[in-house]
Amino acid sequence: MAQPDNPLEDFRQALAAGMRALGRTPEFELAYTADKPACHGTQARVPQPARSLSAEQVAEARGWADSFALKRRLHDARAHAAADVAPGLARELFNAAEQARIEAAGGADMAGVAANLTRMTETRMRTDPIARARTADEVPLATAVQLIVRERLTGEAPPASASAGVALVRDRVESAAAGHLDALGAVMTDQGAFADAFRRVLSDLGLGDDPDADQEATDADDSDDAEQEQAGEEGEEEQQDGSSADSSVESRSEQSDDADGEGETREVEMDTEMVSEADDGEDGQEGMMPWRPNLPESKLPPDFDYKPWTTAFDEVVTAEDLCDAEELTRLRGYLDQQLLTLQGAVTKLANRLQRRLMAQQNRAWDFDQEEGLLDPARLTRVVVSPEHALSYKVERDTDFRDTVVTLLIDNSGSMRGRPISIAAISADILARTLERCAVKTEILGFTTRAWKGGQSREKWLAEGRPAKPGRLNDLRHIVYKAADAPWRRARRNLGLMMREGLLKENIDGEALLWAHNRLLARPEDRRILMVISDGAPVDDSTLSVNSGSYLERHLRQVIGWVESRSPVELIAIGIGHDVTRYYRRAVTIMDAEQLGGAIVDQLATLFDEDRKGKR
Repeated sequence: MAQPDNPLEDFRQALAAGMRALGRTPEFELAYTADKPACHGTQARVPQPARSLSAEQVAEARGWADSFALKRRLHDARAHAAADVAPGLARELFNAAEQARIEAAGGADMAGVAANLTRMTETRMRTDPIARARTADEVPLATAVQLIVRERLTGEAPPASASAGVALVRDRVESAAAGHLDALGAVMTDQGAFADAFRRVLSDLGLGDDPDADQEATDADDSDDAEQEQAGEEGEEEQQDGSSADSSVESRSEQSDDADGEGETREVEMDTEMVSEADDGEDGQEGMMPWRPNLPESKLPPDFDYKPWTTAFDEVVTAEDLCDAEELTRLRGYLDQQLLTLQGAVTKLANRLQRRLMAQQNRAWDFDQEEGLLDPARLTRVVVSPEHALSYKVERDTDFRDTVVTLLIDNSGSMRGRPISIAAISADILARTLERCAVKTEILGFTTRAWKGGQSREKWLAEGRPAKPGRLNDLRHIVYKAADAPWRRARRNLGLMMREGLLKENIDGEALLWAHNRLLARPEDRRILMVISDGAPVDDSTLSVNSGSYLERHLRQVIGWVESRSPVELIAIGIGHDVTRYYRRAVTIMDAEQLGGAIVDQLATLFDEDRKGKR
């Protein structure tokens, strides 16, 4: 039997078809990533397996695809958001338990799906903070509770990497809520009943109200309403017996109207909150992750205040600080190998940009001057008519060369693979070409030092998890090439983008401010900042304890300020992501291969506009 020409592609197509069938969603789209898996709406991304298709990688990819499909099939986002659970830690636990329910219910009758989910959970726990926890305070309680609930529903013990962390908090959780935890299995297939049952667990843990108590209160309110209604009817009968009853009935009627009005107000407020929370129903890869809405700038609250929890662990580093010279040379060699396949396109782009820019650097002269350089083109006049005076020319001053360009590249995990390679190659082309045109170029990158918060989150946990802490991760801003550094010295640094493990999460607003402030410190008259990104800002640690649009709102504020008040000219290029909703001057490309051309066009357009303006 002949082997398939491309087994990896066959696997991808089969996995996508299986996910659509399991999720009963024909429009499901599946993509692959070397970053963290995620699912938003009908767009899912799962880990990219190697060409060898090892059994472990295949099972992991299948597990994520199965998890996303089951959630699409078994989870009602609006009902989940409308549940009476307080925000904060209680909601985190509620989300985690619902994810455990989805996976347990989906794998109950399908052994293959259950095996895939198990492998996926084992892989995920190896990089979760619970694997590094040494004390109970360091354990992410939501993860621990999810594994405990999963154990109750499926009988599977926590993965080995997380077992020590779960053990640190198990006694506390089970001593308070063992009975109600045991009852979850009976309602596993009913989302509403499961939600009520888990609210009892939250009540046992001191994180919520008992739904049984709520029901008793509701019944008592209904009984009071019935008594008031009966009293009102009796009052109406007494009204016919005398005028003295009129005032009593009127008084009771007014009180009833006031009560109804208050009840109506409460109902409207509740409905608004339910719709708001239900709109946040698009979930990420770990439990019910916060939704990242694209809010129009006009909707931003005027008093929105962004803050980092701590800046003690942030860093601004050069490529040489992160990698020794030998490894940088190796990584640059890897980048050059990819450059070979694009050599023709690279040469064309470089020549095209250089022609566009050099055309604007053609000397402009004022002729027929009394002094300056002798104009040889007019010497014939003197030969023909000696009475003519010699003609001189003077070169006009041009501000074109007094320019600096900063390229700010998103170094988040979602850029891994082809996008980051193309970004590094394009930065290389840009630096080389602009240097020939005497335009200084700076190349910067931004990411975080860790997944899920790093030392900032550990400090926050140690201080008792204060509410709304702000940005909760350690920033890493990278200088690949300083503006004054020649390209030949910084060439090797661009290979760092190929380093495994460098690309993590992206906090765009602060990175944009950092690059902007570096430009303001430059002496050049014209400063251009070009941002290359493939998505909205995402940092799971920050978004899990703040509003789902926290980072995006800050980005919009920064962009609005730079575009309206700063002398820096701002451009953005989105790779597969519409950045035009953020930036006034922006372009979106759907294929990373178009990046080089987009950079050339955007820069050339800027210089063209500048030239026309001076005319």
